[in-house]
Amino acid sequence: MFPAKSFSSKNVAVFGLARSGISCATALRLGGANVMAWDDSEPAVEKARAEGVSITNLHTVDFKTLDALVLSPGVPLTHPEPHWSVIKARAAGIEVIGDTEVFARELKGSGAKLVAITGTNGKSTTTALIGHVLKEAGLDVCVGGNIGLAVFNLRAPITGRIYVLELSSFQIDLMPSLKPDVGILTNITPDHLDRHGTFENYAAVKARIFARMDANSLGLYGVDETITGQASTTTQGKGKMCAVSVMRDLSDGLAAPEGLLRERSNGKTVVELDLRAMPALKGRHNWQNACMAFGVARYFDVPVAKIASAMQGFPGLAHRMQQIGTRGAVAFVNDSKATNADATEKALASFDNIYWIAGGIAKSGGIEPLASYFPKITRAYLIGIAAGSFAKTLKGKVESVMSETLEHAVADAARDAAASTKPNPVVLLSPACASFDQYKNFELRGEAFVSLVAALPGIHMSTGGQS
Repeated sequence: MFPAKSFSSKNVAVFGLARSGISCATALRLGGANVMAWDDSEPAVEKARAEGVSITNLHTVDFKTLDALVLSPGVPLTHPEPHWSVIKARAAGIEVIGDTEVFARELKGSGAKLVAITGTNGKSTTTALIGHVLKEAGLDVCVGGNIGLAVFNLRAPITGRIYVLELSSFQIDLMPSLKPDVGILTNITPDHLDRHGTFENYAAVKARIFARMDANSLGLYGVDETITGQASTTTQGKGKMCAVSVMRDLSDGLAAPEGLLRERSNGKTVVELDLRAMPALKGRHNWQNACMAFGVARYFDVPVAKIASAMQGFPGLAHRMQQIGTRGAVAFVNDSKATNADATEKALASFDNIYWIAGGIAKSGGIEPLASYFPKITRAYLIGIAAGSFAKTLKGKVESVMSETLEHAVADAARDAAASTKPNPVVLLSPACASFDQYKNFELRGEAFVSLVAALPGIHMSTGGQS
């Protein structure tokens, strides 16, 4: 925790007292602001009060006496309609900002650098991978934002410190002075339209990550979705822009269509890096994450050999295609976060000879959209409520075992994979289902998988595998 001095002696309202709200309110108080914090949830208010936050019912406050409203990113700013606190703030003519905007003002003049990552998909893994690569290179790095720690729970800004922040569209919408040294837009697909009204509005908010860049800035953007490239090139500020593709080669930019990352300039290859054998970077979506991380590392002058070594040792995010261990030729992969078919598709596309553990509470459509990947599955081990319906979908296409519980599924799959005569067997937990029939959340399901795998005789657990 460090103080937010940019609002010293000013009256600041904070609405929304989850982790980032409590953290920002505390930082503002430490920086000398007069803080009035509130939440319409009584448990949230009591939790904040217990942590020393000064509580004021904002319903009773004249907003004309305030200098700013710091709004939780989860509270509606524009759609489906502005929150009551936003309406009061606008009527009073005061700015409405988020904790990340307060943080951005603290960065000014500090000598610290900012790497900001946004996008519909892939931003968490990209953020974690960038942080890992830069730390392995010996740089002073803090990772947080929409992933991990709230910004004011990071270390204070100093010269040479690099902040690697994942930013949601909600956070960017409340961050008017966002000016990263490196801005990253992974991709844009329809999402959060209830909060942004239209896809065009959502894309425009995402693309603001580039709007204030200067000549010393770098923007990395995916070009495999047309809208991403269009949004990036229309709001790029004055920074250098670098295109990224995992679907085709590029004459300028970073591309890894077959897992071989190439940096090219004017049609000439500058450097290559083979991603295909890196255990935590399987599949096109992870190759895109790696391209983004490579671009950031090059911006900070990290040698290519150090980038390669760091990526080779990246453990992956817990529960997201995370290789947790090996036993002989068999790899064990925890993809518990795959709670629907779209998420599981990425995992099935990334491996062959799959011993697939699936099931739980199925989403609409079940696993029928995954039919084109069924030939990659050697055997399926079905658990939870969806086991019966999944067995019907797989009948005649994939041999399946009604394991019922994760404990039985791990034992069954580990036994069968060890006897495989085909190369590179993978025991893959990618349920394509919610976990609530057997586990409170996907994290607990993934942790149970890790524990069961760790108990197997002869297992070699990966660094970072115990989540």
